[in-house]
Parts: sequence; structure tokens; C-alpha cells
Amino acid sequence: MPTIIPFIPRSASAALLGLQPAATAPAVLRLPLLQHRISAGFPSPADEYVEKSLDLNTYLVRNKTATFFFRVIGDSMTGANINDGDMLVVDRSIEPKHRHIVLAVINNEYTVKRLHHLDGVIELHAENPAYPPIRFREHEELQVWGVVVGAVSRFAV
Repeated sequence: MPTIIPFIPRSASAALLGLQPAATAPAVLRLPLLQHRISAGFPSPADEYVEKSLDLNTYLVRNKTATFFFRVIGDSMTGANINDGDMLVVDRSIEPKHRHIVLAVINNEYTVKRLHHLDGVIELHAENPAYPPIRFREHEELQVWGVVVGAVSRFAV
């Protein structure tokens, strides 16, 4: 039966990938959070609906020492709204489970895919039909670096 094992990188691997631990993220930046849901149709003034401030670090990072930011390259996860250039929030303290989106290591290459773990079968699925599933056979190990807990997209302006 294939197994899922946590990936323990060499000490410099996170730095080589350009990963930034959340513990070294910039200071808190609080932005206004509106309690009023925004319609994609008719615009309305929302100043009177300010609820509180929003700190993206607090919203996206639950475990500072185990959370890293990772930039996406490629289009294999577009069906999960993860696009080329997006910034992923990856938490190493979460145990990977069926249907989690994970950052995995296969043959020393990092990849982002959805984990499928049912009836002893382990596969990584892209969220783009152009990419076939990656199936792990008996006695093969899948190394999971962390679980993706969020994504931040920047639109071209």
C-alpha cells in the first residue's frame, strides 16, 4: 500500500524556493472590513457598513512558525481558482487528508495538487483536465510538504 509521509526538507530548501515563513511576514496591516456583502451588480455606498478591520496575516495564517507563502507557476490548478502567479498560503502543521490541496514533492520537484486518498489508493489530481492524475503504487511514498490553506490573487491593473 502506498503511504503519505511528511516531507522534511534540507534546511536551505525553503529559502532556495523563495518561500517566506509567515513568522517573518511584514508587520500587521489592518484594512477596513465591510460587513455588507458586495453585489456584483448595482453599486451602493458601503461606508456605513464598516464592521472592523481585517489583517490578512491573521485571516490566512493560523500557525506562524509552520506557514509559508509560495508563488504558483503553471495552470494545473485553475479549476480550484489557483492561477499562475498567485501566492499560496501553505501550512505544514496540518495533517493532509482526502480532498485537501497540498504542496507535494515528487522526484525532488514541488507541485500543487488535490490529494485523493481512498481505499488504499493515493493519487494527486490537477484541477485542469489537461493534466492526468498522478497515482502512487504499492511501496511508493508521497511526500507532502504542507496543506494549502489559502490563495491570494492579484489582478492586472
